[in-house]
Amino acid sequence: MADRTARRVAAAGAAGCVVAGAVAVTVAVVAGPGPGPTGYVSEAGVTDSGYAGAYRIGVFALAAALLLLAGALPVAARAASVLLAAGAVATVLSGTVTCSAGCPLPPFEAATVADLVHGGASIAATAAVVLAMLALVCSPAVGPALRRVAAVGAALALPMAGAVGLAMLLVGRGALVGVLERLLLTVTAGWGLATAVVLVRRAGL
Repeated sequence: MADRTARRVAAAGAAGCVVAGAVAVTVAVVAGPGPGPTGYVSEAGVTDSGYAGAYRIGVFALAAALLLLAGALPVAARAASVLLAAGAVATVLSGTVTCSAGCPLPPFEAATVADLVHGGASIAATAAVVLAMLALVCSPAVGPALRRVAAVGAALALPMAGAVGLAMLLVGRGALVGVLERLLLTVTAGWGLATAVVLVRRAGL
């Protein structure tokens, strides 16, 4: 009983962190001096941005949400928990190492070491979350509510993640990548919130 209560508390904390993190990052992206939907979300965290602090707070809150969600999942979802913990570490790295102006990435732009570290950490964090969705879908011992939420999340996130990767390689920074990236991040945040709500209600335990 105590273990179940602790997991519910962790799930509630995860839900709060997802909401707080998403709001902080959204404010930084919308109100900041970035290029709007034609650029990367990470551009809101560039050092000379007036909203870099809000962006970093939001990113760290999302990292905390992933870690809390990893702890809230049932024991049967160990693979998903490990992936979420790894995603939390990558998210912290992404928030700690800021990119330069424009967040340039190859193959179309010359990138600094910080740009590569930041970009790689951001990609790794998102990939870990999407893989955690798949791990839950493939865990028959996990409750059906968790698997349904994960199935919906994966069905939306997988094609978007593939599209973002291809667009970055074939088109580069621009409106296409910007919009797809925002949609993918919205899906992952929505999945995290929905999963946390399911866990709070014990439906996934």
